[in-house]
Amino acid sequence: MAGALLLAGCGSNPPESEGALGGTASASGTPAVTQTRDQALHDRLPDKVKTAGKLISANNGSFPPYEIAGTDGRSLTGVSAELSEALGGLLGVKIEHVTVDGLPSTLTGIEAGRYDFAIGPVGDFPERQVSNDFVDWVREFVVFAVAKGNPRKINSIADTCGLKISVMAGGSAEKVIKGQSDTCVKEGKPKIDVQSYKDQPTSILAVRSGRADAFFSSQAPLTYFVKQSGGALELVGTGKPNGFDDLFQGAVVAKDSPLRDVLKDAVQKLIDDGTYQKIMDKWGTTGNMLDKAGINLAVAK
Repeated sequence: MAGALLLAGCGSNPPESEGALGGTASASGTPAVTQTRDQALHDRLPDKVKTAGKLISANNGSFPPYEIAGTDGRSLTGVSAELSEALGGLLGVKIEHVTVDGLPSTLTGIEAGRYDFAIGPVGDFPERQVSNDFVDWVREFVVFAVAKGNPRKINSIADTCGLKISVMAGGSAEKVIKGQSDTCVKEGKPKIDVQSYKDQPTSILAVRSGRADAFFSSQAPLTYFVKQSGGALELVGTGKPNGFDDLFQGAVVAKDSPLRDVLKDAVQKLIDDGTYQKIMDKWGTTGNMLDKAGINLAVAK
């Protein structure tokens, strides 16, 4: 039953799997825009990267339509996979994807040097900038996926007191919904039953099986899940801040990594030549596009 409830196309999230990208065909098998190596960008890569001829990118494998891990435990499709392929061609290296178990492991692995970066997109927040730098390439919004008909009448985060809300463990939505639970208690209302899961498919499964009233997460992947649900789910709380200010997401590197500015300039070149828009259009994420790549765009309020 659990297998039947998992949505088609969301893939698996094995403890660790690998796959390489960087050629002229995307991971999904669709020809990508061929990128000619930019020698100036290649020359700016760290020496160890040029020697190895590759970059190792960590991912969670379950953040569609950005990251979709294949059932073979090795392949990766989605926006991030195709953007990585374009970046690999531009930089003249292969980008090898390693699926790790959760966002905390991704961030600590980058900080420790086990991975060169994470293409993400990962939420950029000032507290995360202490140990990492972000090359932001999307803007995101945080909403709720609920059962069709919105039986709990959730219109914003203010309506979640006393409800069961699933979130990604270690993510920004988890922190915000726990803060809202504290607010509920201060106002004399029931606390929120926060259910933290390691990946997106398990979180959405909690809603489909009735264990959770809603899944609180980024709008782009939730839009994907709703489309894949065959009418069983819908989005609510759209157009509301839901506890967030401007939310930027992007690739992550270690703090002050020499890779940071190279990635930023490479992403900007893909924006300027139209490759970025073609990829975003293909996966239905046009509304999340940025005109310019940025570094650490999140600013403490």
